[in-house]
Amino acid sequence: MLFKREKYLSKIRPFYKTDMIKVISGIRRSGKSCIMQMIKEELTESGVADKDIIYLDLDNRSNMSIRTPAQLESRIDSLILDDDFKYLFIDEIQNVKDFEETINAFNTEGNISVFLTGFNSYLLSGEIATKLTGRYLEFEIFTLDFSEYMGMKRHLGMAVSADKNVEFNEYLINGGFPKALQFPDAEARRFYTKSVIEEIFNKDIKTNAKIRNRSVFERVQSYIINNFGSTFSVQTLFDYFNKVEKTPIKKETIRRYIGILTNAKIIYKCPRFDCKSRKSLAGEQKYYLADLSIYFMTVTDNRINYGPALENLVYLYLRNSGYSVSVGRIGKLECDFIVRRTNDYRYIQVAMTIAERETEEREYRPFYQIRDNYPKYLLTLDPLLQERDGVKHKNIIHVLAENEIL
Repeated sequence: MLFKREKYLSKIRPFYKTDMIKVISGIRRSGKSCIMQMIKEELTESGVADKDIIYLDLDNRSNMSIRTPAQLESRIDSLILDDDFKYLFIDEIQNVKDFEETINAFNTEGNISVFLTGFNSYLLSGEIATKLTGRYLEFEIFTLDFSEYMGMKRHLGMAVSADKNVEFNEYLINGGFPKALQFPDAEARRFYTKSVIEEIFNKDIKTNAKIRNRSVFERVQSYIINNFGSTFSVQTLFDYFNKVEKTPIKKETIRRYIGILTNAKIIYKCPRFDCKSRKSLAGEQKYYLADLSIYFMTVTDNRINYGPALENLVYLYLRNSGYSVSVGRIGKLECDFIVRRTNDYRYIQVAMTIAERETEEREYRPFYQIRDNYPKYLLTLDPLLQERDGVKHKNIIHVLAENEIL
C-alpha cells in the first residue's frame, strides 16, 4: 500500500474531473508517479470502473515502442472502449516528442481528464504552455517534509522516536527522497541520492540541453550545492572559476548551467525583494536545494551547518504551503524570508538559537525597520519561546512536525 500524501491529494482532488490538464512536477524521485497512483486508487475506491482509467507509464518496457504522437494516439484510442468519461494518466510524457497536440486534442474533446508527469524543463517550457492553450494546472511535488518523513516511517513499520529532536536530526541528514527510507544506513542513502542526481543528468539534462563540458558543469553544480543558502551572483561564480580555479568559463554559460539545474529542480532560486519599493532586485540571489541529502552526498561526514540547513527546510516548507518566497532587503539589513500569498505578507527570520543576547538582537533588528503590520515570525530550535515586540517566536521542529500554518 502506498503512503498517502494528503497535502498534495487535497490540492489536486477538486480538479479530478475538470478539463484542465493536471501537470504533476517536481525533482525526479520525489514521488510524482506515486501521486498519480494514489489518485488512480482514489478514483477506483469512489466507484470509477477500471475500463474508465487509462494509465500509461512510458518508461515501462511494455510502452517503450510509443515514441511518436501517432503511436501515442493509437495506444490511447485502443484503450477507450466506450463513450463513458475517462481518466488518462501518462507518466514520463516527454518520451513522446511533440506530444502536445495529441494531448490537447484528447483534452478538448471534453470527455476525458488528463494527468501528466515528465521532465520539468521540457514539460513546462513556454512553447508547450502555448501549445496546451494555457489549459493546464501545475502541482509541484517536493520530497517528504518532516511530518511526512515520520509518517512514512510508521507506514513502513519502522521505529519512530518519541523525541522529535532525534528524528529531526536524522531527517536533516537523510533528506526526504521517499525511497531512501528503505535503505538501512547513511552510506547507502548517500549512494542512492547520488544515483538520483546521475539519473537526472543522464535521462533529463543530457538529452535536453547541450553541455559541451560535463566536468565544468558538474563543478558549477558542486559549487552551488556546497554553498546553498549563501548569497552569490553570476559574477561571484565567474570570478571564482576564472581567478581561483583557473577554469575558463563565460558568464552566459554559468547562467545557462544555473538555469538547467533550476529547471531540473535540483535547486530553487530565491529572489531578493526590496521591502520599501515592493520590487524584486536583480544581481545576487540565494539558492536552496530540493532536498538536503543532495548536499550530504558531496561531503564525507555528517556535520551539520544548522544556519543554511534550517533556512533550506523552512524555505521548502513555505513553498509547499503555497507562498511565494523571497529574501527581503530592508535598507542595509536583510530579512531571511518575505512570503506572500496574493497581497498577504509574512516576515520570517530563521536561526538555530537566540540563547545569546547578541544573536537575539541581531535576529530582531530587521523587524524594527518594517513599518507595516503584517505578521512577523522568528523560527529557532530553542525549547523555550518568548513573545517580544509583536514577533511570534516558534520552534522549527514543532512547526514542521505539526504542519503549522504561519
